[in-house]
Amino acid sequence: MQKPLIRLEDVHFTYQANTEGAMPALKGINLDIQAGEYVVILGHNGSGKSTLARHLNALLLPTQGKVLVDGMDTNDPAHTIAVRSRIGMVFQEPDNQIVGTIVEEDVAFGPENLGVPREELIQRVRAALETVDMWSHRRRAPNLLSGGQKQRVAIAGVLAMQPACLVLDEATAMLDPNSRSDVLSTLRDLHDRGTTIVAITHFMEEALEADRVVVMSGGQIALEGAPELVFSQVDRLRELHLALPAPAQLAAYVRERCEALSTNLLTAPALVEAIDALAGGERMVR
Repeated sequence: MQKPLIRLEDVHFTYQANTEGAMPALKGINLDIQAGEYVVILGHNGSGKSTLARHLNALLLPTQGKVLVDGMDTNDPAHTIAVRSRIGMVFQEPDNQIVGTIVEEDVAFGPENLGVPREELIQRVRAALETVDMWSHRRRAPNLLSGGQKQRVAIAGVLAMQPACLVLDEATAMLDPNSRSDVLSTLRDLHDRGTTIVAITHFMEEALEADRVVVMSGGQIALEGAPELVFSQVDRLRELHLALPAPAQLAAYVRERCEALSTNLLTAPALVEAIDALAGGERMVR
């Protein structure tokens, strides 16, 4: 069996451990992420999903258990640089990641600090900006960009370091719908090119992009599986204070009135097609 790119083995994490204010955030997480996967992690506020994300590139270290990246234990400080080179992080606020006065300088910052030679550095910056469709903005000041453009520059800055995996912690939370769509399109393209994607989000529709969905609750994994499997468990999701994606909510409403409607209709096109098929067969909704 193929060795996972990332493996979490019985991972526990407590904020302010060994103090009166100790706050357990992760409670025995076991999770494998394979190279080339697209994994979306969902959960309500306080579920532990962002804490989990920060364990994937050694920003946080387990209180108990192990996180292995390509077999490297993140608890070993000798592996920290290698781990962070393999696992790139993009956060909710792109302004907190952008450090350059112009776009191309910002994208060059990470690989330059890794000692990448000048000629290779130039090639990496161009490739990263072209990947996120921001090459034409390379001479612009980041503060003049839209929120979505800034987030794509932040992604480019990580891509220039050539990570095997991109972890996005609520990276679309502050964006308008058009900017969010642009970023998701970029992620789809990256995944198609072989980059492993781990996206932490509270937008249910974003989970439809995934190969696998992981639902967190109370610092533990409550549900896991393909989107069709996870979103078929409507009652369990309600218990976890999570809603279905909007098209799936509408499909569930229609299904209450027409049991013949197919299950696992997660997207608007799929729902329209299923209703058209029923109408064509003269099986009308009550």
